[in-house]
Amino acid sequence: MAKILIIEDEKNLSRFVELELQHENYETVVENNGRKGLEDALSQDFDAILLDLMLPDLNGLEIARRVRQVKTTPIIMMTARDSVIDRVSGLDHGADDYIVKPFAIEELLARLRAVLRRVKIEKDASKVTVAKQKIVKFKDLTIETANRIVHRGDGKAIDLTKREYNLLMTLIENKNNVVSRDQLLNKIWGPESNIETNVVEVYVRYLRNKIQPSYIKTVRGTGYMVRDEDDDQE
Repeated sequence: MAKILIIEDEKNLSRFVELELQHENYETVVENNGRKGLEDALSQDFDAILLDLMLPDLNGLEIARRVRQVKTTPIIMMTARDSVIDRVSGLDHGADDYIVKPFAIEELLARLRAVLRRVKIEKDASKVTVAKQKIVKFKDLTIETANRIVHRGDGKAIDLTKREYNLLMTLIENKNNVVSRDQLLNKIWGPESNIETNVVEVYVRYLRNKIQPSYIKTVRGTGYMVRDEDDDQE
């Protein structure tokens, strides 16, 4: 059961929305004061917030801004102001959606379902990413494969382009084996590319400069490799 915070000072409207949400099996909390609504939004966990723009003590824009500083709770702004500037201002302050009064309750419910569905999709995707996360270590490098982040031993992230990252991973996946320039070209740029093999040399140089030159060994006339142990072959 989703829990919804309604911050609305028009008591007839807030009561109407509350009853409709409860009819749809939502759990509701209603506040008619902006400051008290902000306290609830920050101190409790809600699945969504329905937020009026004009409120006593604290307006909806300020509430949205403060909530968004610390939480990602979806916010649907409810207001009689329907100018483009007002809509943009609400979205810029952190609102996820905007509905103009007077509105049909069916539209409000549809917008609420939409933001809750989006949040669920994002949470599910996040869980999948975490589940697929694999940590790869090579010498002093730590690689988070799900989000493609490479760290040094001191924890500092190394800024790699997509191709530099793919080059590094291809070499590590074939650790202690030589990978030819053609193999790297096909793997990273694709078999249909018209890129010449000297481009591989350029990217190897870029990558060496960002990690550690000695990590990538040149096998003359053949290609490149990385080894678990250090040697003097270049």
